[in-house]
Amino acid sequence: MGKFKFIETGIKDLLVIEPTVFGDARGYFMETFNDEFAPYIKHLDGSRATFIQDNESCSRRGVLRGLHFQKANPQGKLVRVINGAVFDVAVDLRKDSETFGKWYGIELSAENKRQFYVPEGFAHGFYVMSESATFVYKCTRLYDPISEGSLLWNDPEVGIEWPVDGEVLLSEKDKKGLPLKDLGFTF
Repeated sequence: MGKFKFIETGIKDLLVIEPTVFGDARGYFMETFNDEFAPYIKHLDGSRATFIQDNESCSRRGVLRGLHFQKANPQGKLVRVINGAVFDVAVDLRKDSETFGKWYGIELSAENKRQFYVPEGFAHGFYVMSESATFVYKCTRLYDPISEGSLLWNDPEVGIEWPVDGEVLLSEKDKKGLPLKDLGFTF
């Protein structure tokens, strides 16, 4: 029996992952990654990918990071939250996909321990719902600032239903995100 449950989202290759958690009076133990992921982690061309970079961020309530992507060096991401809670979103930017421009969102939290696999070819972002959240993720490619882009977080054409409660705190880069129709770019 595997240590993970891989749940399809209705968007090809985009997966929610539920780990097996072993808990008792002392606390819990769980694996967060192993070779069960191998069939799912792919580059856009379908070849097998591996994770080569790990990242961590901490943000306060109301922060919205995203929706980010890399044009020339697209990153697949395995994301999870180890403190707090976020609403995590991926938008399909693959031009030949039946779900181009569609989004999927899920709550990730330290409590539910879910993970989200966002493959290459998607814009990705999250909104912090707790007082603060620590967000960790693995990437299939190195960060490439020259190649990065940002999809407008509240583009009405995409129609993401963010659970916003109060002010949304954005970086200067994310304030300049482009609507889907103006990206001029797809994977």
